[in-house]
Amino acid sequence: MNNNHSIVAVVKCQTYTRSDVQKAVRIGIELIGGLSTVFSNNEQNLLLKPNALSGKTPDKCVTTHPEVFRAVAQLLQESSFQLTYGDSSAIGKISSVFTKIGIKPVADELNIPLADFENGQMVSFPEGHRIKQFNLANAVSDCDAIISLPKLKTHNLTRMTGAVKNQFGCIPGFSKPEFHVKLPDAQHFSEMLVDLNRLLKPKLFVMDAIQSMEGNGPGSGDPVNTGFLLFSTDPVAMDSVACLIINIQPERVPTNKIGAERELGICDINRIRIVGDDWHQFVQKDFNISRGPQIENGSSWKYRLARKLLTSKPVINPKLCQKCNVCVEQCPVVPKALFLKDGKRPRPPVFDYQKCIRCYCCQEVCPHGALYAYVPLTRKIFDFVYPF
Repeated sequence: MNNNHSIVAVVKCQTYTRSDVQKAVRIGIELIGGLSTVFSNNEQNLLLKPNALSGKTPDKCVTTHPEVFRAVAQLLQESSFQLTYGDSSAIGKISSVFTKIGIKPVADELNIPLADFENGQMVSFPEGHRIKQFNLANAVSDCDAIISLPKLKTHNLTRMTGAVKNQFGCIPGFSKPEFHVKLPDAQHFSEMLVDLNRLLKPKLFVMDAIQSMEGNGPGSGDPVNTGFLLFSTDPVAMDSVACLIINIQPERVPTNKIGAERELGICDINRIRIVGDDWHQFVQKDFNISRGPQIENGSSWKYRLARKLLTSKPVINPKLCQKCNVCVEQCPVVPKALFLKDGKRPRPPVFDYQKCIRCYCCQEVCPHGALYAYVPLTRKIFDFVYPF
């Protein structure tokens, strides 16, 4: 990225066949200038940061596909870079999650060690607009540069999770819930994500959008064939191009709008040079993603009324709920916004919506897809009358 424009490469790749992915990755990296233009001579120890939200198999489209991880890793190893990998999963032991999603077997085959994402240290960031210090995983300080490997998915808080949000996993799991409590609305949470990216400064982004997730993302949505990979050094530009393809205005995603304002990257499509395959062929006009206005946090009566009438809320499908209690354990609110009635497990947990901050942590970590965002009728009418 320079002050005038950013480059995003779009490369067609319709299957996860190893040869297809490897070919697409090589083409994409060359389209943005090659590895020599991305990394400096003193950046030899690189950290691969895939999306490893939870231990679901690759066909569920919850995590970065292992073949994308393999293709990027092998290309880097050919240039003699030293690699580590990791992520801070939402639930489960990190090594176990990476085994289930298929990345650990690939990493073991390529002799790439798992970095330390369970422990961290405080790092000051006085330039931050929303957050002045972060607890970062030790893996970050142990590397020279980060390569981010996001998965294109919907997200009930930030609309989508892509290049910008992927870095949230650089914060150890025990530290992440406090951000949801302190920053419960999309605007403030996105400001934090932008600050985090400005601190970390990942050097390269490769987005897995061969198959993406729509609907009830980021953990329980529906897989959809989208058929491409994205490459860039600008996370905002990458997410903005992804937005064009899934048919949502880029500025509707708060990390894009705020990221452009804070000079993390470029959101203005006129200043993004899209190279490679024609992106129009991949457009999903009916991609299931929230496009309506977002209600920011506030204390006025107008906000309280809007929140009551227009804001979606997490709801449990009793037919899918296995009463595993994971959602209760992961709720960051104190006292918790959902609980087991009378302390008994035979029934699904119950929500106290007066306490619920709509962070959707419960929905994100549910291993059974039993939680979803319920959209009230008043919101559906509002979106119909005032379409975005």
